[in-house]
Amino acid sequence: MSTPQHAHSDNVIALAEAPNNIEAEQIVLGAVMVDEGVLSEIEEELGQDPAVFYRPAHETIWRTILELVAGGVRPTPVVLADALSKAGNLQQVGGSSYLHTLYGVVPTAGMGQHYAKIVREHADRRQIATLGTRLIQAARESGEDHDELLAAARYALDRTTVEERWPAPTPIGQQAALPTFPVEALPTWVAEQVDAVAEFTQTPADMAATMAIAALSTAAGGRVHVQIRDGWVEQTNLYLVVAMPPASRKSDVFAAMTRPIYDIESSMQEEARPSIIQAEVEKEAAEARAEAIMAKARKVDESKTATSLVAEAAGLRMVAESIVVPPKPRLTASGDVTPETLTKLLSTHGRLGVLSPEGDLFDIIAGRYSSRPNLGVFLQGHKGERLQAERITREADLGEKPALTIGVTLQPPVLTDLAQTPGARGRGLLARFLFSIPESTLGYRKIVVPPIPEKTSRVYGTRLTALVHTLTDLPEPVTIKCSGPADQAVIRLQEAIEPQLRPEGALAHIDDWAGKYVGAVARVAGLLHLADRTTGRWGEPIEAATLERAIAIGKYYTAHALAAFEFMATDTDSEKAQLVLDWIHKTKVTSFKAHELVTARRRAFPTVRSTSSALKLLEEHGYVRRLHEERAGSRGRQPAVVYRVHPLAAEVDGASG
Repeated sequence: MSTPQHAHSDNVIALAEAPNNIEAEQIVLGAVMVDEGVLSEIEEELGQDPAVFYRPAHETIWRTILELVAGGVRPTPVVLADALSKAGNLQQVGGSSYLHTLYGVVPTAGMGQHYAKIVREHADRRQIATLGTRLIQAARESGEDHDELLAAARYALDRTTVEERWPAPTPIGQQAALPTFPVEALPTWVAEQVDAVAEFTQTPADMAATMAIAALSTAAGGRVHVQIRDGWVEQTNLYLVVAMPPASRKSDVFAAMTRPIYDIESSMQEEARPSIIQAEVEKEAAEARAEAIMAKARKVDESKTATSLVAEAAGLRMVAESIVVPPKPRLTASGDVTPETLTKLLSTHGRLGVLSPEGDLFDIIAGRYSSRPNLGVFLQGHKGERLQAERITREADLGEKPALTIGVTLQPPVLTDLAQTPGARGRGLLARFLFSIPESTLGYRKIVVPPIPEKTSRVYGTRLTALVHTLTDLPEPVTIKCSGPADQAVIRLQEAIEPQLRPEGALAHIDDWAGKYVGAVARVAGLLHLADRTTGRWGEPIEAATLERAIAIGKYYTAHALAAFEFMATDTDSEKAQLVLDWIHKTKVTSFKAHELVTARRRAFPTVRSTSSALKLLEEHGYVRRLHEERAGSRGRQPAVVYRVHPLAAEVDGASG
């Protein structure tokens, strides 16, 4: 019996009408043929399912591309045609001419990820359409009751829509693989030094790259500002920290990347030595003359003569005070500098880099050698807020717009200690740091490696020296504006980040750090702009391409910040998070409020407040999301946060304790 053509026409989406964008699929495939380097970005956008492509031929081509790249072979149209021919699939996909067509439709390979997103969105819509058909059929034909059908529908919708946008949870105690530093985003002369040092020391390039940025920040911080839009200006100093285990050759990498800064500082001090000595001698001579006249005045009995001598001595004393002895030039301070001394140094020099291959600075920040932590100078020195140093001198030393750079390599436990310092998180100190937590190479290092090329090291030192001298000679700080396209790039970045700060967003649990993220990217862009132009023209506007490179570096530091804040969570938090997971698995809840957890696990969570750290850790691992806050009751109670449980939480290995 035939079915009328109009039956179910309002409910079922025909295959021919299924959402698709063939042109986008073609560009995605062609982009990888043009440049296989974009594969990782495209693959990340598409996900792991080759069926994301609407046209079966495109799925076949995609599978073959993945096989070729996995074998170290570039998937050019000719190579791809040969592989498809051997598998008997060439004619099914349209022949070699179609492969060349795909190659030719690509505007630029860099746009591959953009079109991959379009392909992914259409695939999601097809999944939803198919699901709708299945649900309609189930409603008409199955014997399930209404509640069971709705539960099945919610779960299926979660799997088809949430799974792509909400990655599978990471087991507590495990950390997903972190990205490596995008060295290609650095200026060539910096990137070559980073690669050479990483190869010679057999360490991750992340460490050398982060210390290179610290060196650039020391050179430029406080001397150059970046203006993104009218009224928004960022300094170019940064706080950077690399955390790696013992025996990771941190000192070797640190020395190779920062040595030019110390060499420049020594040279500047030697050049300034004669003028400092001359000023000191002139001042001492003027003071001696004034004292000699005063000595005469003390011996004279006749008042008129004494008055004349005192007036002469006062004039000489004023001359002495007018002679300013310039301070010894400083670019750096040691890692064991106290907050009080650092305040004095910043008040004197205005700009300073605290660089250290050890974590002593963090011990000092934590107040290990004093009665309590002193965070003020570290908070003010990052933003450029006015300094005061009344504790050191009788008169207040005022520092206008100080610029402090921090570049430290340390062992991971030091981060945990800092996180426990009162005020470190609450007052925003941790939010000011860019964290790098590279994967250790211990056990996989080559024994015999080539030395750092002399030319590479020389160019790195020469360019850095030129940048320091150029900026140090400026009579006052200068501000570099972003070009119009660069401003637009910043706006797009802000638009992308803002939703992630919402309660359910990926960055909600580190919103203090993420709130400073765009400003940090602008600072990195300023450093890249200066490093690109060490020989001149650095006063030109910052280009959009420079902003995009800074954004690539910013994405790296975002992933590592998420890992760092997770690492800084306490063991107790992990144990309590496991208790919450056990409760979730036993009750099968799909959403809950904190007070429900208190009722069920009162011994571990006596109050709603006591659940916050465990729930925050579960958010970081992707097990739960804050959806919204229910309205406060009529008695003025605080609104209750509703937590959504990841639909795949029960499927993650090791999720329950």
